[in-house]
Amino acid sequence: MNSLQHQSTSLLVKFRRSRLVTLLKTLPQKSPSPAQRMQHVKKLGYGLALMLGCGVASPGLAAERLTVRLGPIEQSVTISDLEEFAATGEIPPSLSLYTPLLTEDVRQALNSRIQLDPDVGDRLVDDLLDSSAGQRLLSTLEVAIPNSTVEDLEAALVVAAQQVDGLSLLGFLRAYPAETVVVDGSSAIALASQMNLPYWQSQALSTILERELTVETEPFQPPFDPTVGGDYWVRQQTLTFHDYERSRTIPVDLYWNRDVIGPLVIMSHGFGADRRFMGYLARHLASHGIVVAALEHPGSNVAWLTGLTMGEMGSGNLADILPPSEFVDRPLDVSFLLDELERLNRYSPLLRGRLNTERATIIGHSLGGYTALALAGAELDLEHLQQFCDGRSPVGLSPADWLQCTAADLDPNSQTDFEDPRIAQIIALNPVMGRMFAEASLGEITVPTLILTGTDDSITPAVSQQILPFAQIQSPKYLLTAIGGTHLSIGDPDNLNHDLTESLFVRERRGEETEPLRQLLRGVSLSFVKQMTSEADRFRPFLSPAYVQSFSTPDLRLRFNTQLPENLSNWLKMAALPLEQLVAATLPKQQENVYIETGCRSNVGCLFIRLPLVMFILPRDLPLAGSQLFRLNRHNLARKTRKTDKR
Repeated sequence: MNSLQHQSTSLLVKFRRSRLVTLLKTLPQKSPSPAQRMQHVKKLGYGLALMLGCGVASPGLAAERLTVRLGPIEQSVTISDLEEFAATGEIPPSLSLYTPLLTEDVRQALNSRIQLDPDVGDRLVDDLLDSSAGQRLLSTLEVAIPNSTVEDLEAALVVAAQQVDGLSLLGFLRAYPAETVVVDGSSAIALASQMNLPYWQSQALSTILERELTVETEPFQPPFDPTVGGDYWVRQQTLTFHDYERSRTIPVDLYWNRDVIGPLVIMSHGFGADRRFMGYLARHLASHGIVVAALEHPGSNVAWLTGLTMGEMGSGNLADILPPSEFVDRPLDVSFLLDELERLNRYSPLLRGRLNTERATIIGHSLGGYTALALAGAELDLEHLQQFCDGRSPVGLSPADWLQCTAADLDPNSQTDFEDPRIAQIIALNPVMGRMFAEASLGEITVPTLILTGTDDSITPAVSQQILPFAQIQSPKYLLTAIGGTHLSIGDPDNLNHDLTESLFVRERRGEETEPLRQLLRGVSLSFVKQMTSEADRFRPFLSPAYVQSFSTPDLRLRFNTQLPENLSNWLKMAALPLEQLVAATLPKQQENVYIETGCRSNVGCLFIRLPLVMFILPRDLPLAGSQLFRLNRHNLARKTRKTDKR
């Protein structure tokens, strides 16, 4: 028995004993009700089962073989052969059946490790497993490893996370408490297609975020309620502007009241959404005398995405999904809109003198968050982005990462500075920002900035996309953290596809669960915008931890900070930055010659490249199109293969 097997068995015993001790500590000191007594008996029974299971297991039990099932084909290989392939690149005879799949990318994946401090690895895994995403991960692993139990999977993860050389796939297999690990190949491929390392990182740290971002406060007693609609009757009018120089048609919904002159807010939607994504917030702000202009970006709106799903995709490259030029055009759309609104402010009989285009607030969601940051002065750093994206495969990245990597194809001479002095402050909700801007870029922002992050956001994961970049911003700033919040939690429920709440890996909370966050956003956004008016002092109490935390629910714990606490910064250095380095340095890269010839990888990575697109489809009346894109991707690849064969 090797040293890892000894360590695995020892840690497994320790893990199961610690779980039993934890359960014993939860037993009530006073006489519980019958229902509570039954609940604790069940918990204790679970703990005893863990101990008994550990006791009857062979002392040297740890996985030595891997059996893979692919349809009717089944083959058993030793884990040591996999380790040999990972170490040397040579394929042992026992693995010859899998030669087409054992590419250099797979080898790098086997060798990839998340360098965690062994002293905190078990706590990070415990935090992950205690989250809803951790439970979904376990459920999926149970399907991919059909003979497994939750207890065995938990134990293997905890043991693997405590290895001195880091958490790895081979370490997980070695730590699995059975002689043979049986893997269903098709389920494992589906799981691999959804693996999103930055997302799991945020999940593992969610408990730490909740603890460290909590501020001890007195109960909040508001002088009034800013979430209640204002006294003004809201007019909504759709305008259409044509930018002939860039050949773009930009529809805009204008929310205003003809009896009041107030601040101006611009709203920028995310990828695959439309100008009504935050319609409830636009109406709320307008009812308080604020003029809101919600624009739609051609090239990244729902109409563009619908065209892709209906078969208009060209070569099948990522650039077909989101053109690199959209990272230039989006901020230019806003500047163009401000120019047009300025003309209306001068010459329109209805709007003359009502549009304060010289001091505007922009509220952007997801890719709209990137748009807001670029307009606020964060210069797009193409060199930084290209270093991260250079030939990298999307497998293992977050959707936000691979969307940003489309911008790496921009011409080096493209415009990268989009700062517009008319933007006086920004609100970036779940922004795409983790790769677009280097630390120096974010340091260029000088206007007040409010960032919302959600720990259950699998599209723009909290740590990599918001929390680490937030620390680099030097201007007056606020971090609103929704622990349990997902990517679409702030969206108008009438504008969302509710099928997304049923997705396994992109779990979006239902509208009733996220209503407290939308209510809070009404109050916080109004108070933030009012800071540019004579009512600033009256609304300032609502930009406070006490106010934000008062909206917390068991499902959504809400926090508000102006700086990251020192303890959290230390945790991020130990646990988050190592994973960031892994993502940036060791994830598989594309084979450039194959990519150029086919537009896709010549291995299983081809199957995954666009599956996460389904995560972005927002309007409820648009059918989910993941299967269509999957079939389209295969069709494009088959067509190119036939052309190659004819040659």
